[in-house]
Amino acid sequence: MPIIEPVIRPPSEAESFLLQVTTGCSANHCSFCGAYNAKTFAIKSYKEIYSDIEEWHRCYPDTRRVFLMDGDALVIKNVKLLPILEKLNKTFLKLSRISSYANGYNITARSDRELRQLYEHKLILIYMGLESGSQEILNRCKKRSNVEEMVEAVKRAASAGIKSSLIVLLGLGGRRYSKEHLKDSIIALNKMQPRYLSFLTLMLIPGTPLYEEAQKGDFEELSSLELLNEAYDIIQGLKLEKTIFRSNHASNYLALEGRLPHDKGRLLGILQDAIKGEVALKPEFLRGL
Repeated sequence: MPIIEPVIRPPSEAESFLLQVTTGCSANHCSFCGAYNAKTFAIKSYKEIYSDIEEWHRCYPDTRRVFLMDGDALVIKNVKLLPILEKLNKTFLKLSRISSYANGYNITARSDRELRQLYEHKLILIYMGLESGSQEILNRCKKRSNVEEMVEAVKRAASAGIKSSLIVLLGLGGRRYSKEHLKDSIIALNKMQPRYLSFLTLMLIPGTPLYEEAQKGDFEELSSLELLNEAYDIIQGLKLEKTIFRSNHASNYLALEGRLPHDKGRLLGILQDAIKGEVALKPEFLRGL
């Protein structure tokens, strides 16, 4: 079956089989996000999903990685999701990893046994948009998951063996709430201790509520220099024990990659040089979502 566009996936899933089990996002209210505005949320039928799996298998029988789409695949309860995971495991004999976006409540609503079942069926990585550790900012953005819930979700997933890849959205607090964004994001991330951490940079999308706020002067975007300072301050405050960090998303002005805490000093040094103007930033026309 053809994929219903548009498709959003993490950069690290570029080589994965993109299996669309839902369309849209059940929590499609975030004021900064326009990814699924053109889609009505729905869960696809087994017939459609299994047909997609069989069709992909005919072309790529040695597939090792699968990414479940769209933005909210884990809203499907285990009783309906496990048969899909079983089908993937039986079809692709070299399968090593299934991954998905997740909201905090997708994880906290599950029992420890249910989380373990996901892990046993090779769903071993979730991507979660923390966006900001500031509850005030999340409330203003109308994000459904709260900070406490997301911290609990990452910890409980880790206990079941499921790794988390956290996303922080630089600039989400605007100029007014930048300090709260930095301070509270550092606190949340240090509690979570995610296996992976990524920075994305806010880009205002026409038609979204946050874009309209900016047009009215109620939200002030940060400059590229201010965004670099946010990245610097967050990394400086992190006390992570074993995290792979990346800022290679197309929205970012500066691509960075390293392991924390090992590469913390090197990353801060690159950011310092960029802030001083000694490192070239990505031109505005090359940035994107």
